[in-house]
Amino acid sequence: MRVGIATDHGGFGLKQELVGLLRAAGHEVVDFGASSLVPADDYPDYVVPMARAVAEGRVERGIAICGSGVGASLAANRIEGVRAALIHDHFSARQGVEDDHMNVICMGGRTVGPSVAWDLVQTFLAASYSGEERHLRRLKKVASIGR
Repeated sequence: MRVGIATDHGGFGLKQELVGLLRAAGHEVVDFGASSLVPADDYPDYVVPMARAVAEGRVERGIAICGSGVGASLAANRIEGVRAALIHDHFSARQGVEDDHMNVICMGGRTVGPSVAWDLVQTFLAASYSGEERHLRRLKKVASIGR
């Protein structure tokens, strides 16, 4: 799978670990940065370009990381066509894709360790959207909400 990943300084170490694991697992990784640890950088500078790539289909799914994952989630969800969520548990990593067609997983580099993050990412990437009528209906309602 072609996967985009982005972080600021708050998730830099976790991103570096995940990039290696993703590549070793056979995924094509598009790294949107940060490319070096810069303590004063800002998550929107990296997360927004990655989210746009997801929305435009240049990558199939995205991983957004900041210190808590909250800011990354907020930034990613500003891009039309992106359905991002802050994920801390295995169930939500799968269910978010199956029911809510989540296409960007958000995590906190300061709140989730590398082993848990890798488990969440694997679960997220392995999940498929169900396309069930009730989920389609709900997603249409969400999409109709104005910005």
